Amino acid sequence: MTRPVAARRHLEAIAAAPRPAGSQAEADARRYCCGALTSLGFSVTEEPFEYSALPGRFGTPAVGLCSIGVLAIVGHLGFHGAPRAALAVLVSVGAAIGVIGVWSARRGVLDLPWFRATGVNLVAERGTPRVWLVAHLDCKSQPIPILLRALGVTASLVLWALALGLLLAQIAGAPVVGLWPWMAVAGVLAGAPVAASIVQARSPGVLDNASGAAAVLEASAALPREHSIGVLLTSAEELGLAGARAWVAQRRAGIAINCDGIDDAGVLRITFTGRRPAPLLDALTRAARAEGEPSVARRLPPGVLVDSVALADAGWHAVTVSRGTVRTVSRIHTPGDNLRMIDGRGSEAVAAVIARAVRELS
Repeated sequence: MTRPVAARRHLEAIAAAPRPAGSQAEADARRYCCGALTSLGFSVTEEPFEYSALPGRFGTPAVGLCSIGVLAIVGHLGFHGAPRAALAVLVSVGAAIGVIGVWSARRGVLDLPWFRATGVNLVAERGTPRVWLVAHLDCKSQPIPILLRALGVTASLVLWALALGLLLAQIAGAPVVGLWPWMAVAGVLAGAPVAASIVQARSPGVLDNASGAAAVLEASAALPREHSIGVLLTSAEELGLAGARAWVAQRRAGIAINCDGIDDAGVLRITFTGRRPAPLLDALTRAARAEGEPSVARRLPPGVLVDSVALADAGWHAVTVSRGTVRTVSRIHTPGDNLRMIDGRGSEAVAAVIARAVRELS
């Protein structure tokens, strides 16, 4: 296979340096994408927005610490024969986390008065778009790879459910007291990688998400110039999906294909949240089959946030397209997510699939 020069050029330009939201490196990447889209006949604008970085920077670590603390308290109360008090703690704190978490994710990231910041979305339109291609330009690093964080979130949720079951069993008289120390230890182990998910800026962000932006640019180039299509390149995705949430608040619901995390190897994955967007999934699945790309469609795992979540929350038919393996996920949000590990074949392949699906959807 010949080297995919166009995709590689995009990767090298966008991922020349770490691109935290609001940085000069992100602005340089946005300027490059603006030039590429303008050359393809798009009308391109920059749309500034304001947001709070508080949920994106501190929400996940706070939830991890809270989970550790609650499971430790519940374990202590259960071990000392106070299951009703432990149940009250578990249910009340769990409900509070749920309510605060949902509000912070959907509204707080835009409305909270603390840690205010300004981001810029790049919006490009050709004709009157029915379908939008989406990718984020900012990137981050953290001490814990996203795979370990997702496993921590899943394990914590399982432990909360187990704790609820144990408390109800203990109240009914079952001899489960001896299990509580083990539950507390497991809570610490599960919550630690979540609590350690501190936002840093040490990754060039090739997979996450220069690869997605490259796929969007290549898919746009593969479509005829007379074809109506929209492109949204967001900022502050890594800080609570702020760019997507700000943009979608000003738009009527439509169809969106988000590209995020596209490696050269692996199966093409189409993920979604909320109601299953069957026509969009079917179109992408057929396009992948026609392009000879193995694909799977499934719900997004817990603890993983991508721009399609914000769009789906606002009523859009939205999916995220990615490609990779377990090794791929282990590089995301680490300094190892660099140009030495990828050459752009995956972005080229995904672009071909998306362009074919867009022709059908439009």
